[in-house]
Amino acid sequence: MARPIVAIVGRPNVGKSTFFNRVAGRKISITENRPGVTRDRITVECEWRGRPFTLIDTGGLEAGSEDTMWKEIAVQASLAIDSADVILFFTDAREGLTANDYEVAERLRRSKKPVVLIVNKVDDYSPEKVFEFYSLGLGEPFAVSAEHSRGIGDVLDEAVARFPKGESAEEDSLKIAVVGKPNAGKSSLVNRLLGEERAIVTPIAGTTRDAVDTRFTRGGKSYTIIDTAGIRRKRSVEDDVEYYSVLRAIAAVGRADVVLLVVDSKEGLTEQDVRIAGMAHEEGKPSLIVMNKWDIIEKDTHTVQEFEKKLKEDLKFMDYYKSVYVSAKTGQRVDKILPLAEEVYAHASFRVPTGELNDLITDAVRVSEPPSYNGRRMKVYFSSQVAVRPPLFVLQVNDETLMHFSYERYLENVIRGAYDFSGTPIKIKVNGRKEKE
Repeated sequence: MARPIVAIVGRPNVGKSTFFNRVAGRKISITENRPGVTRDRITVECEWRGRPFTLIDTGGLEAGSEDTMWKEIAVQASLAIDSADVILFFTDAREGLTANDYEVAERLRRSKKPVVLIVNKVDDYSPEKVFEFYSLGLGEPFAVSAEHSRGIGDVLDEAVARFPKGESAEEDSLKIAVVGKPNAGKSSLVNRLLGEERAIVTPIAGTTRDAVDTRFTRGGKSYTIIDTAGIRRKRSVEDDVEYYSVLRAIAAVGRADVVLLVVDSKEGLTEQDVRIAGMAHEEGKPSLIVMNKWDIIEKDTHTVQEFEKKLKEDLKFMDYYKSVYVSAKTGQRVDKILPLAEEVYAHASFRVPTGELNDLITDAVRVSEPPSYNGRRMKVYFSSQVAVRPPLFVLQVNDETLMHFSYERYLENVIRGAYDFSGTPIKIKVNGRKEKE
């Protein structure tokens, strides 16, 4: 499922960071009783009622201020609004409505984004404390006390209810996120896949600022290509616009069915490329390593093998990867990408019959028993695949603490040896059922 972005905005000192820390479950934002403490945007991955989302805390919006710091905070908060799927607008019951609140409310109306109006610092609820906030024209206000954790669940319920539902037309299309470092040729590849100049292409890194979805059909099948901004290392993100572009790219991975990691073949696989690959791996997404600009590589009969050797060394954590060597500029082998995307998605969607899986695991344990610890050895009672995309296998054992990482890796290799899960991660979960003494 997509991971929506929820932005917390409002004027200074209305309790935004206190709310952020309550939802995050730990103290992340610095909270002090003075305005301007949160100067940068801070994010955390959260979940409510089974729906994951990214929560952004922002500095206070001080309308009309000429102070340089406040202008920078306003830019960051404005960018958060533009990036958000849902906005939590905080006001202060103790101070009441201010001219600043009205100006922020007008900015939020212009954004045309779903807004949840929050009246914070309502320690003892009475209707008159929130009545005046209806005049902001943003619907029913939610009375909360972030400091005392009152009303937070109601706010999150409302936020989740306003998450994007997605268009039904896209449900039958394969969603493919195109990710990678800036200037790796992502937009050129997208244009080649689409067969037309849909995305702006320049030799300047960072042209694509947002994730752009384009739906098309090929061979009677529907696809949605998600073209994303280049993902730089954190210390390379020099401006706020790029920060939110990266945030959107990360969210695009979360809502994709398949991830294409585009790598500049001339530069080779870099540390940042490995990080991006790790992002797709952690999200459980089937993926392809697309080695682009293959036309400018000097080649001999061993060039591909040398590149593959380097990929295997750098991507040991996801040695299930599939790769393709293309040139977006000339179109070389680009026609192989969509069939490969379909293939890895099919592998991620495959379910092993329970009987076959139990026979496979039983034989694997017989061939190589789990190591013993303190005279005890793990016993596997039953195995089943409980989910797909990514495939999730659950083993019922006598004691889950006896499962060693190396043995789990052995069982994964056994499963992969019997079934083609290339291009997709698989996960193994162990449930303990301790034996009676």
